[in-house]
Amino acid sequence: MSDEILVPAEQAVPVTAGGGRHRWRPSGRRAALVAGASVLALGGIVAATSVTAADPAVTAVSAVQDDATGTSPALAGTGAAPALPRGGATWPGDGAAASSGGASSTQEEAAEASDAESTGIVLIDTELAYQGAEAAGTGMVLTGDGLILTNNHVVEGSTAITVTVAATGETYTATVLGTDPEDDVALLQLDGASGLTTVALDQDGVAAGDAVTAVGNADGGGVLMAADGSVTSLESSVTTQAEYSVAGETLDGMIEFSADVVAGDSGGALLDGDGEVVGMTTAGSTGYIDTVAYAVPIEDALAIVAQIQAGDESDGVVLGYPAFLGVSLASGLELGLLRGTRTGTAASAEGAIIGAVYSGTPAAEAGLAAGDVVTAVDGAAVTGASDLAEALAGHEPGDAVALTWIDGTGATHTATVTLTSGPAV
Repeated sequence: MSDEILVPAEQAVPVTAGGGRHRWRPSGRRAALVAGASVLALGGIVAATSVTAADPAVTAVSAVQDDATGTSPALAGTGAAPALPRGGATWPGDGAAASSGGASSTQEEAAEASDAESTGIVLIDTELAYQGAEAAGTGMVLTGDGLILTNNHVVEGSTAITVTVAATGETYTATVLGTDPEDDVALLQLDGASGLTTVALDQDGVAAGDAVTAVGNADGGGVLMAADGSVTSLESSVTTQAEYSVAGETLDGMIEFSADVVAGDSGGALLDGDGEVVGMTTAGSTGYIDTVAYAVPIEDALAIVAQIQAGDESDGVVLGYPAFLGVSLASGLELGLLRGTRTGTAASAEGAIIGAVYSGTPAAEAGLAAGDVVTAVDGAAVTGASDLAEALAGHEPGDAVALTWIDGTGATHTATVTLTSGPAV
């Protein structure tokens, strides 16, 4: 069975999302490999611009990546690419029956969540302005004043976050208090929230064989769905496969369960038989008839929440938003093409070659343009993309840095720019 995930064009439903963009369902592949199956983190439905090929689901991924990133974008001053929220629908059983002898699924189909199952669950919608995209996922209310637990990949790369309380329909804007990309956990704060009903947290633990229900914003449809299943094992590991500029990673200590989860369920609650949260749904398989899904144990997620609240940036935790220059760096074919347009001094200059500059950012205001070569930051020489990323990595939003660059004609420019807040990482 192939590990490649290909979604037929007829399964992709274009929905106008405003501004001439379209939301494609499904899209956003970030595969993981477990025992020969493909496992997707279920973070959301991604919208992208410039989708023209016959298979819009696959092309949407390329369009988002191409619009926003090079190999080593210095968007946040860290060298980390602004990544797509991991996801794309699994649609358990689609395309699998032919390769499995016509077998049918034994899992119960997800049904609309009950009022009890919806308690404390929120729908999350994000804008990824620098990728020309949108995404959707799920979260859980931890406090009455609006602390929200979700997966990092649900908000990764976001420039705006809207959260809707499923039970009441109340909608809030949200900010990222902190993230742990390695463990796929994020903590949000709703603006102006009070008196919210929280999820019930489990105190007893979970065991293999226990009945569970995954509740989430399935397919980003804006309606909570509940998928019944059972725990198949504990302490499972999921290793994701690197794709485009997004590095692979391993998530350890996961709850493995069988349930009909799909894209958009990420960040949602995995409930036990008492209706208490035992985990946070994060990933699900594709390639088999029945879905094998994975959740971060709630006690592990809450430990990271406590660390974020304590302001502790150790062990991979990132607080708030990163500093942001507003460029992506050229690579591959783009790099060669841009080098070919340079003349004189610019043709031989060493430095970080700009692939794109985002409008309204400090880089744009300073006059940087695609093809320019950044040669120094604060007087320190920049000989390549990694130097620029390292030079900006230690800065915070609001810091001023002095840039030196050479444009396509060979003219040298200098400017002091004030870094702004970048997309969530």
